[in-house]
Amino acid sequence: MINQALNLLDAIQMAMETEQKAATFYADAAQEAANPLGRELFDQLAEFERYHYSKLAGLEKSLRDEGAFIEYEGRELTLSVPSEVDNKEANKMSVMGIITLAINAERDAEKRYTALAEQTSDPDGQAMFKRLAEEEHTHYRILSDEYYNLNNHGVWVWSE
Repeated sequence: MINQALNLLDAIQMAMETEQKAATFYADAAQEAANPLGRELFDQLAEFERYHYSKLAGLEKSLRDEGAFIEYEGRELTLSVPSEVDNKEANKMSVMGIITLAINAERDAEKRYTALAEQTSDPDGQAMFKRLAEEEHTHYRILSDEYYNLNNHGVWVWSE
């Protein structure tokens, strides 16, 4: 049990580092994006990853101090921008590269949280990791949709 707990804490620490890197990546992408919709999307994803980091830090503290999982209520990603805006061709390529990297990162995060849910016997822990995996899948889906729309239609179209 002690080895399993140490492995779980190590996995949580790695997940926290990954969430921190993702937040920095999205914040940097927001600074680089010339398109206001791209900037807004990346800003919102950066904030969401910072939220994941804070929840994982709370989980790590609870596991160390009390040996217990915390309840994770989850969070919805709300996109509060117009549904369609033309994208400039010059901006399209740089945004496409950023989105491609982000898609891969979100897919990896989803897989990581799914694996943690399967390895965790505590129901609260399973629920938290499953919810984190679902949220990362939502990010993946949004980014994949944007990639498709930008690549095929040259527009940002956010559908949630």
